[in-house]
Amino acid sequence: MGLKYLHTMVRVKDLDASMAFYRLLGLEETRRWDNEGGRFTLVFMAPPGQPDCPVELTYNWDGDEGLPSDSRHFGHLAYEVDDIYATCAHLLANGVTINRPPRDGHMAFVRSPDNVSIELLQAGEAKAPAEPWASMGNTGHW
Repeated sequence: MGLKYLHTMVRVKDLDASMAFYRLLGLEETRRWDNEGGRFTLVFMAPPGQPDCPVELTYNWDGDEGLPSDSRHFGHLAYEVDDIYATCAHLLANGVTINRPPRDGHMAFVRSPDNVSIELLQAGEAKAPAEPWASMGNTGHW
């Protein structure tokens, strides 16, 4: 079962101020994605020469009034897996709840025993939708 670290995500209230802070630490912007439909921006920042070790700054265009008091700054850990279906089946067989099943053959979410949200992403192209995942609903929150 292959596993590759992808990124850590944190929600930010003021994207410019947050980026300035991470620049002070020596990180630089490695990529950005503006999602008009979802009304959010993702900015990935990493140490020079380490683009594979980014922090993902997630900025919601319409604000996030819960920040900073609701502990939603930290979002999730993300890992790329060789086979998302096999990984989720393995976790499920070992008592892990699949909070967001990989219905799309690409992405799933689970939570650690400490309630840390973990995003699992299929390496390469998404797999074709398959059961039992395609019809499985969400459980709890992720």
